[in-house]
Amino acid sequence: MNIKQNMKTIDSKLHFWRQNSKKIIFSNGCFDLLHKGHIDLLAKARSLGDVLVVGLNSDLSVKALKGDKRPIQNQKVRFNNLLKLNSVDLVIIFEEETPIGLIKKIQPNIVVKGQDYKIKHVVGYNTIKSWGGEVVLVPLTKGYSTTKVIKKNKL
Repeated sequence: MNIKQNMKTIDSKLHFWRQNSKKIIFSNGCFDLLHKGHIDLLAKARSLGDVLVVGLNSDLSVKALKGDKRPIQNQKVRFNNLLKLNSVDLVIIFEEETPIGLIKKIQPNIVVKGQDYKIKHVVGYNTIKSWGGEVVLVPLTKGYSTTKVIKKNKL
């Protein structure tokens, strides 16, 4: 991992937010070639609570999910691009193919994904429900996808 993440700092932030009754929202993804669709989804997610934590697939995780030609941008670039968004409060890189371990650690009030998912197929759905959390699907911004950008630009 190119970015050293201090788990003590992350734990401290999560503890502070919980102690101050902040509504924690979580979303995750590869966020390769950050585009308007990603930005809109994260803004909608953030509007549902007080803080937005984003789980970012590591380079190895993206490669496992998307194939050898991905990611286009490395995790350091993707991490820094996400942190530049006003809607994002914390980014945590995870190595696994799914964020279930991260979801269990964070225990967010709400997990947000795009409406291209079925609510019961969102990773961790039953786990999230077990502590009274919910899964929210938000509308996608039409015409935006990383795959379309890659095909259009022949990346």
